[in-house]
Amino acid sequence: MLIRFLVPANIRHNSGGNVYNARLTQGLRSLGVAVEILAVEGSWPDASAGQRRRLGGLLGAWDPRVDSPQANITPETVTFVDGLIACGAPSELEYAAAAGQHAWVLQHMPSPSHPDGEGRALRAAAGVICTSSSAAASAAEKHGLPASPVALPGTDPAPVAPGSAPPHIIAVAALLPNKDQLLTVAALARLQDLAWTASLVGTDDADPAYAAQVRAAIASSGMEDRVRMTGQLAGTALADEWSRTDLSLLVSRAEAFGLVVTESLAHGIPVIVREGTGAVDALGLARRLAGRLAGRPDGERGGERDAGTYAVPGAAVGLAGPEGDAPRGNGPEDHHADVLAAVIRQWLVDGSLRAGWRAAALAAREQLPGWDSTARNVLEILGVPAKKPAAKTPAEETPAEGMPTAARTAGGQ
Repeated sequence: MLIRFLVPANIRHNSGGNVYNARLTQGLRSLGVAVEILAVEGSWPDASAGQRRRLGGLLGAWDPRVDSPQANITPETVTFVDGLIACGAPSELEYAAAAGQHAWVLQHMPSPSHPDGEGRALRAAAGVICTSSSAAASAAEKHGLPASPVALPGTDPAPVAPGSAPPHIIAVAALLPNKDQLLTVAALARLQDLAWTASLVGTDDADPAYAAQVRAAIASSGMEDRVRMTGQLAGTALADEWSRTDLSLLVSRAEAFGLVVTESLAHGIPVIVREGTGAVDALGLARRLAGRLAGRPDGERGGERDAGTYAVPGAAVGLAGPEGDAPRGNGPEDHHADVLAAVIRQWLVDGSLRAGWRAAALAAREQLPGWDSTARNVLEILGVPAKKPAAKTPAEETPAEGMPTAARTAGGQ
Protein backbone atom coordinates (compact mmCIF):
# COMPACT_ATOMS: atom_id res chain seq x y z
CA MET A 1 0.00 0.00 0.00
CA LEU A 2 1.08 3.55 -0.77
CA ILE A 3 -0.20 6.59 1.13
CA ARG A 4 -0.10 9.78 -0.95
CA PHE A 5 -0.18 12.75 1.40
CA LEU A 6 -1.16 16.12 -0.10
CA VAL A 7 0.00 18.96 2.16
CA PRO A 8 -0.14 22.77 1.69
CA ALA A 9 3.12 24.20 0.36
CA ASN A 10 2.24 27.74 1.48
CA ILE A 11 2.39 27.04 5.24
CA ARG A 12 6.13 27.31 5.76
CA HIS A 13 6.28 28.36 9.40
CA ASN A 14 6.30 25.78 12.15
CA SER A 15 2.57 25.14 12.49
CA GLY A 16 1.01 22.40 14.57
CA GLY A 17 -0.40 20.92 11.37
CA ASN A 18 3.04 20.75 9.79
CA VAL A 19 4.47 19.06 12.88
CA TYR A 20 1.66 16.50 12.89
CA ASN A 21 1.98 15.78 9.16
CA ALA A 22 5.75 15.34 9.33
CA ARG A 23 5.74 13.15 12.45
CA LEU A 24 2.82 11.03 11.20
CA THR A 25 4.74 10.45 7.96
CA GLN A 26 7.81 9.34 9.87
CA GLY A 27 5.72 7.10 12.12
CA LEU A 28 4.01 5.42 9.16
CA ARG A 29 7.33 4.82 7.43
CA SER A 30 8.77 3.31 10.60
CA LEU A 31 5.90 0.82 10.50
CA GLY A 32 6.81 -0.22 6.96
CA VAL A 33 4.23 1.90 5.09
CA ALA A 34 5.30 3.69 1.91
CA VAL A 35 4.38 7.39 2.08
CA GLU A 36 4.67 9.87 -0.78
CA ILE A 37 4.55 13.55 0.22
CA LEU A 38 3.15 16.00 -2.34
CA ALA A 39 3.47 19.67 -1.32
CA VAL A 40 0.68 21.34 -3.30
CA GLU A 41 1.38 24.89 -4.41
CA GLY A 42 -1.35 27.43 -3.75
CA SER A 43 -2.48 30.06 -1.26
CA TRP A 44 -4.56 27.49 0.59
CA PRO A 45 -7.36 27.65 1.40
CA ASP A 46 -7.68 30.54 -1.11
CA ALA A 47 -5.94 28.96 -4.09
CA SER A 48 -6.38 30.15 -7.67
CA ALA A 49 -8.45 28.31 -10.26
CA GLY A 50 -5.28 26.99 -11.89
CA GLN A 51 -3.92 25.72 -8.57
CA ARG A 52 -7.21 23.99 -7.80
CA ARG A 53 -7.19 22.42 -11.25
CA ARG A 54 -3.71 21.03 -10.65
CA LEU A 55 -4.96 19.62 -7.34
CA GLY A 56 -7.83 17.97 -9.20
CA GLY A 57 -5.27 16.28 -11.45
CA LEU A 58 -3.40 14.98 -8.42
CA LEU A 59 -6.67 13.63 -7.03
CA GLY A 60 -7.59 11.89 -10.29
CA ALA A 61 -10.59 14.12 -10.84
CA TRP A 62 -10.11 14.22 -14.63
CA ASP A 63 -7.98 12.98 -17.46
CA PRO A 64 -4.40 13.95 -16.58
CA ARG A 65 -3.68 14.67 -20.27
CA VAL A 66 -5.91 17.75 -20.03
CA ASP A 67 -3.66 19.44 -17.48
CA SER A 68 -0.56 18.68 -15.44
CA PRO A 69 0.30 14.99 -15.01
CA GLN A 70 -1.14 13.29 -11.95
CA ALA A 71 0.74 10.83 -9.80
CA ASN A 72 0.05 7.18 -10.48
CA ILE A 73 -3.04 6.14 -8.51
CA THR A 74 -3.52 2.40 -8.13
CA PRO A 75 -6.13 0.41 -6.18
CA GLU A 76 -3.51 0.03 -3.42
CA THR A 77 -3.11 3.82 -3.11
CA VAL A 78 -4.71 5.77 -0.27
CA THR A 79 -4.79 9.55 -0.77
CA PHE A 80 -4.77 11.85 2.25
CA VAL A 81 -5.56 15.54 1.84
CA ASP A 82 -4.73 18.08 4.55
CA GLY A 83 -7.93 19.80 5.68
CA LEU A 84 -6.54 23.25 4.85
CA ILE A 85 -6.41 22.22 1.19
CA ALA A 86 -9.69 20.31 1.25
CA CYS A 87 -11.84 23.18 2.54
CA GLY A 88 -10.56 25.38 -0.33
CA ALA A 89 -11.19 22.83 -3.06
CA PRO A 90 -14.50 21.04 -2.42
CA SER A 91 -15.39 20.80 -6.10
CA GLU A 92 -12.16 18.99 -6.88
CA LEU A 93 -12.79 16.42 -4.15
CA GLU A 94 -16.36 15.97 -5.43
CA TYR A 95 -15.16 15.49 -9.02
CA ALA A 96 -12.54 12.99 -7.86
CA ALA A 97 -15.17 11.06 -5.89
CA ALA A 98 -17.44 10.98 -8.95
CA ALA A 99 -14.49 9.56 -10.91
CA GLY A 100 -14.08 6.81 -8.32
CA GLN A 101 -11.02 8.38 -6.68
CA HIS A 102 -12.12 8.96 -3.10
CA ALA A 103 -9.60 10.75 -0.88
CA TRP A 104 -9.39 10.83 2.89
CA VAL A 105 -9.27 14.20 4.66
CA LEU A 106 -6.98 14.76 7.64
CA GLN A 107 -8.80 17.47 9.59
CA HIS A 108 -6.55 19.41 11.96
CA MET A 109 -9.01 22.15 12.92
CA PRO A 110 -12.27 23.73 11.74
CA SER A 111 -12.16 26.37 9.01
CA PRO A 112 -14.02 29.50 10.17
CA SER A 113 -13.40 31.22 6.81
CA HIS A 114 -14.60 28.38 4.52
CA PRO A 115 -17.38 26.54 6.37
CA ASP A 116 -19.39 25.64 3.26
CA GLY A 117 -16.36 24.37 1.38
CA GLU A 118 -15.31 22.40 4.43
CA GLY A 119 -18.68 20.68 4.70
CA ARG A 120 -18.74 19.74 1.01
CA ALA A 121 -15.18 18.44 1.12
CA LEU A 122 -15.77 16.31 4.21
CA ARG A 123 -18.94 14.83 2.72
CA ALA A 124 -17.10 13.97 -0.51
CA ALA A 125 -14.23 12.26 1.30
CA ALA A 126 -13.77 8.52 1.59
CA GLY A 127 -13.36 9.18 5.30
CA VAL A 128 -12.29 11.87 7.74
CA ILE A 129 -9.64 11.49 10.42
CA CYS A 130 -9.49 14.30 12.99
CA THR A 131 -6.46 15.10 15.08
CA SER A 132 -8.47 16.07 18.16
CA SER A 133 -11.86 15.37 19.69
CA SER A 134 -12.73 19.08 19.44
CA ALA A 135 -12.17 19.00 15.66
CA ALA A 136 -14.32 15.86 15.39
CA ALA A 137 -17.09 17.43 17.47
CA SER A 138 -17.02 20.58 15.33
CA ALA A 139 -17.30 18.58 12.10
CA ALA A 140 -20.25 16.62 13.44
CA GLU A 141 -22.05 19.69 14.80
CA LYS A 142 -21.46 22.06 11.88
CA HIS A 143 -21.96 19.64 9.01
CA GLY A 144 -24.21 16.92 10.39
CA LEU A 145 -21.60 14.25 9.80
CA PRO A 146 -21.21 11.03 11.76
CA ALA A 147 -18.58 11.17 14.49
CA SER A 148 -15.14 11.04 12.87
CA PRO A 149 -12.39 8.84 14.26
CA VAL A 150 -9.64 10.69 16.13
CA ALA A 151 -5.88 10.12 15.92
CA LEU A 152 -4.43 12.23 18.70
CA PRO A 153 -0.97 13.76 18.24
CA GLY A 154 1.98 11.99 19.77
CA THR A 155 4.80 13.49 21.80
CA ASP A 156 8.55 13.13 21.52
CA PRO A 157 10.38 12.19 24.73
CA ALA A 158 12.16 15.15 26.32
CA PRO A 159 14.39 15.78 29.35
CA VAL A 160 12.84 17.23 32.49
CA ALA A 161 13.26 21.00 32.63
CA PRO A 162 15.07 22.07 35.83
CA GLY A 163 13.56 25.57 35.60
CA SER A 164 14.94 28.91 36.76
CA ALA A 165 15.09 31.34 39.64
CA PRO A 166 13.19 33.60 39.30
CA PRO A 167 10.57 31.48 37.49
CA HIS A 168 10.64 31.59 33.70
CA ILE A 169 7.42 31.64 31.65
CA ILE A 170 7.23 30.61 27.99
CA ALA A 171 4.64 31.05 25.22
CA VAL A 172 5.45 28.94 22.15
CA ALA A 173 3.47 29.96 19.07
CA ALA A 174 3.87 31.92 15.86
CA LEU A 175 3.14 35.59 16.46
CA LEU A 176 -0.39 35.70 15.08
CA PRO A 177 -3.60 37.38 16.27
CA ASN A 178 -5.24 34.03 17.02
CA LYS A 179 -2.39 33.10 19.37
CA ASP A 180 -3.07 36.34 21.29
CA GLN A 181 0.42 37.24 22.45
CA LEU A 182 -0.96 40.74 23.11
CA LEU A 183 -3.11 39.23 25.87
CA THR A 184 -0.06 37.48 27.33
CA VAL A 185 1.93 40.74 27.33
CA ALA A 186 -0.98 42.64 28.91
CA ALA A 187 -1.28 40.03 31.68
CA LEU A 188 2.45 40.03 32.38
CA ALA A 189 2.43 43.83 32.57
CA ARG A 190 0.13 43.50 35.60
CA LEU A 191 2.69 41.32 37.41
CA GLN A 192 5.75 43.55 37.43
CA ASP A 193 5.74 43.69 41.22
CA LEU A 194 6.77 39.99 41.24
CA ALA A 195 9.98 38.28 40.12
CA TRP A 196 9.82 36.39 36.81
CA THR A 197 11.12 36.37 33.24
CA ALA A 198 9.33 35.36 30.03
CA SER A 199 9.98 34.41 26.40
CA LEU A 200 7.68 34.56 23.38
CA VAL A 201 9.05 31.80 21.16
CA GLY A 202 7.67 32.02 17.64
CA THR A 203 8.26 33.26 14.15
CA ASP A 204 7.52 36.94 13.54
CA ASP A 205 7.39 36.41 9.76
CA ALA A 206 3.88 34.96 9.54
CA ASP A 207 2.23 38.34 10.36
CA PRO A 208 4.89 41.08 10.63
CA ALA A 209 2.30 43.77 11.48
CA TYR A 210 1.01 41.81 14.46
CA ALA A 211 4.55 41.00 15.59
CA ALA A 212 5.29 44.73 15.54
CA GLN A 213 2.25 45.35 17.78
CA VAL A 214 3.49 42.76 20.27
CA ARG A 215 6.97 44.30 20.27
CA ALA A 216 5.48 47.76 20.82
CA ALA A 217 3.30 46.50 23.69
CA ILE A 218 6.35 45.05 25.45
CA ALA A 219 8.22 48.33 25.04
CA SER A 220 5.32 50.52 26.17
CA SER A 221 5.03 48.42 29.34
CA GLY A 222 8.74 48.84 30.06
CA MET A 223 9.35 45.07 29.96
CA GLU A 224 12.13 44.77 27.36
CA ASP A 225 14.47 43.42 30.04
CA ARG A 226 11.94 40.81 31.21
CA VAL A 227 10.09 39.63 28.09
CA ARG A 228 12.13 38.35 25.13
CA MET A 229 10.84 37.80 21.60
CA THR A 230 13.15 34.99 20.47
CA GLY A 231 11.82 34.24 16.99
CA GLN A 232 11.48 30.62 15.92
CA LEU A 233 14.05 28.44 17.69
CA ALA A 234 15.63 25.11 16.86
CA GLY A 235 18.31 22.75 18.12
CA THR A 236 20.34 23.76 21.16
CA ALA A 237 18.71 27.18 21.44
CA LEU A 238 15.26 25.59 21.69
CA ALA A 239 16.46 22.93 24.14
CA ASP A 240 18.02 25.62 26.34
CA GLU A 241 14.78 27.62 26.34
CA TRP A 242 12.74 24.61 27.43
CA SER A 243 15.32 23.75 30.09
CA ARG A 244 14.97 27.09 31.87
CA THR A 245 11.14 27.13 31.75
CA ASP A 246 8.81 26.69 34.74
CA LEU A 247 5.40 27.54 33.21
CA SER A 248 3.98 27.41 29.68
CA LEU A 249 1.10 29.50 28.28
CA LEU A 250 -1.18 28.73 25.34
CA VAL A 251 -3.99 31.31 25.32
CA SER A 252 -5.02 31.03 21.66
CA ARG A 253 -8.51 32.25 20.82
CA ALA A 254 -9.07 29.01 18.88
CA GLU A 255 -7.05 25.81 19.09
CA ALA A 256 -7.84 22.29 17.85
CA PHE A 257 -5.50 20.54 20.28
CA GLY A 258 -2.36 22.51 21.04
CA LEU A 259 0.72 20.36 20.54
CA VAL A 260 2.71 22.73 22.72
CA VAL A 261 0.65 21.56 25.72
CA THR A 262 1.87 17.98 25.52
CA GLU A 263 5.33 19.17 24.45
CA SER A 264 5.47 21.22 27.65
CA LEU A 265 4.30 18.27 29.74
CA ALA A 266 6.99 16.09 28.14
CA HIS A 267 9.46 18.45 29.85
CA GLY A 268 7.53 18.30 33.15
CA ILE A 269 6.29 21.87 32.67
CA PRO A 270 2.69 22.78 33.66
CA VAL A 271 0.52 24.78 31.26
CA ILE A 272 -2.15 27.48 31.36
CA VAL A 273 -4.61 27.30 28.44
CA ARG A 274 -7.75 29.18 27.44
CA GLU A 275 -11.05 27.55 28.38
CA GLY A 276 -13.29 26.69 25.42
CA THR A 277 -10.44 25.72 23.07
CA GLY A 278 -9.11 22.34 22.02
CA ALA A 279 -6.04 22.95 24.19
CA VAL A 280 -8.25 21.84 27.08
CA ASP A 281 -8.29 18.41 25.38
CA ALA A 282 -4.54 18.17 25.75
CA LEU A 283 -4.70 19.23 29.39
CA GLY A 284 -7.54 16.74 29.93
CA LEU A 285 -5.42 13.98 28.39
CA ALA A 286 -2.79 14.74 31.01
CA ARG A 287 -5.43 14.57 33.76
CA ARG A 288 -6.53 11.11 32.60
CA LEU A 289 -2.96 9.86 32.35
CA ALA A 290 -2.11 11.14 35.82
CA GLY A 291 -5.29 9.54 37.13
CA ARG A 292 -4.17 6.17 35.82
CA LEU A 293 -0.85 6.58 37.58
CA ALA A 294 -2.78 7.19 40.78
CA GLY A 295 -4.60 3.89 40.29
CA ARG A 296 -7.89 5.24 38.95
CA PRO A 297 -8.98 3.75 35.58
CA ASP A 298 -9.54 6.42 32.91
CA GLY A 299 -8.52 9.14 35.31
CA GLU A 300 -11.59 8.91 37.57
CA ARG A 301 -11.44 11.51 40.26
CA GLY A 302 -12.09 10.98 43.92
CA GLY A 303 -13.44 14.49 44.39
CA GLU A 304 -12.38 17.91 43.15
CA ARG A 305 -9.95 18.53 46.01
CA ASP A 306 -8.16 15.23 45.41
CA ALA A 307 -8.02 15.79 41.65
CA GLY A 308 -6.52 19.20 42.12
CA THR A 309 -3.62 17.81 44.12
CA TYR A 310 -2.40 15.25 41.63
CA ALA A 311 -4.15 15.32 38.27
CA VAL A 312 -4.16 18.87 36.91
CA PRO A 313 -0.83 20.00 35.40
CA GLY A 314 -1.98 23.59 34.97
CA ALA A 315 -5.26 25.42 34.48
CA ALA A 316 -7.87 26.20 31.83
CA VAL A 317 -8.75 29.87 32.22
CA GLY A 318 -12.21 31.10 31.26
CA LEU A 319 -11.93 34.43 29.43
CA ALA A 320 -15.16 34.59 27.47
CA GLY A 321 -17.59 35.82 30.14
CA PRO A 322 -20.32 38.42 29.63
CA GLU A 323 -19.15 42.02 29.37
CA GLY A 324 -20.99 42.76 32.58
CA ASP A 325 -18.36 40.73 34.41
CA ALA A 326 -15.68 43.27 33.53
CA PRO A 327 -14.63 45.74 36.21
CA ARG A 328 -16.16 49.20 35.73
CA GLY A 329 -14.18 51.28 33.27
CA ASN A 330 -12.45 48.28 31.67
CA GLY A 331 -13.30 46.74 28.31
CA PRO A 332 -13.44 43.00 27.67
CA GLU A 333 -9.75 42.84 26.66
CA ASP A 334 -8.67 44.48 29.92
CA HIS A 335 -10.89 42.08 31.82
CA HIS A 336 -9.32 39.09 30.06
CA ALA A 337 -5.84 40.33 30.94
CA ASP A 338 -6.93 40.80 34.57
CA VAL A 339 -8.23 37.22 34.75
CA LEU A 340 -5.13 35.69 33.16
CA ALA A 341 -2.83 37.79 35.34
CA ALA A 342 -4.68 36.64 38.47
CA VAL A 343 -4.09 32.97 37.61
CA ILE A 344 -0.39 33.52 36.87
CA ARG A 345 -0.04 35.57 40.08
CA GLN A 346 -1.53 32.77 42.14
CA TRP A 347 0.98 30.33 40.62
CA LEU A 348 3.86 32.70 41.32
CA VAL A 349 3.01 33.34 44.98
CA ASP A 350 1.52 29.98 46.04
CA GLY A 351 4.32 27.46 46.50
CA SER A 352 1.97 24.54 47.17
CA LEU A 353 0.02 25.24 43.97
CA ARG A 354 3.23 25.48 42.00
CA ALA A 355 4.47 22.17 43.45
CA GLY A 356 1.14 20.46 42.73
CA TRP A 357 1.09 21.51 39.09
CA ARG A 358 4.70 20.44 38.69
CA ALA A 359 4.05 17.02 40.22
CA ALA A 360 1.04 16.47 37.96
CA ALA A 361 3.06 17.45 34.88
CA LEU A 362 5.83 15.03 35.84
CA ALA A 363 3.27 12.26 36.39
CA ALA A 364 1.63 12.82 32.99
CA ARG A 365 5.05 13.02 31.31
CA GLU A 366 5.67 9.34 32.01
CA GLN A 367 2.55 8.24 30.12
CA LEU A 368 2.31 10.55 27.09
CA PRO A 369 1.75 8.55 23.88
CA GLY A 370 4.42 8.66 21.19
CA TRP A 371 4.01 9.33 17.48
CA ASP A 372 4.20 5.59 16.81
CA SER A 373 0.86 5.38 18.63
CA THR A 374 -0.58 8.04 16.29
CA ALA A 375 0.63 6.16 13.21
CA ARG A 376 -0.77 2.84 14.45
CA ASN A 377 -4.10 4.55 15.20
CA VAL A 378 -4.29 5.91 11.65
CA LEU A 379 -3.55 2.47 10.17
CA GLU A 380 -6.20 0.91 12.41
CA ILE A 381 -8.75 3.46 11.16
CA LEU A 382 -7.80 2.62 7.57
CA GLY A 383 -8.04 -1.10 8.35
CA VAL A 384 -4.41 -1.68 7.39
CA PRO A 385 -2.20 -3.92 9.56
CA ALA A 386 1.10 -2.39 10.62
CA LYS A 387 4.27 -4.15 9.59
CA LYS A 388 7.18 -4.88 11.88
CA PRO A 389 8.98 -1.59 12.66
CA ALA A 390 11.88 -1.06 10.29
CA ALA A 391 15.33 0.07 11.36
CA LYS A 392 15.68 3.85 11.36
CA THR A 393 17.34 5.43 8.35
CA PRO A 394 19.02 8.83 8.17
CA ALA A 395 15.97 10.13 6.27
CA GLU A 396 13.80 9.39 9.29
CA GLU A 397 15.94 11.60 11.46
CA THR A 398 14.89 14.66 9.41
CA PRO A 399 11.47 16.05 8.49
CA ALA A 400 9.67 14.43 5.57
CA GLU A 401 10.37 15.87 2.16
CA GLY A 402 8.00 18.56 0.99
CA MET A 403 7.42 19.82 4.53
CA PRO A 404 8.99 22.61 6.58
CA THR A 405 11.44 21.67 9.32
CA ALA A 406 8.61 21.69 11.81
CA ALA A 407 9.58 18.49 13.58
CA ARG A 408 12.83 20.02 14.76
CA THR A 409 11.80 23.59 15.51
CA ALA A 410 9.34 25.38 17.72
CA GLY A 411 7.51 28.65 17.71
CA GLY A 412 5.15 28.39 14.78
CA GLN A 413 2.15 26.53 16.12
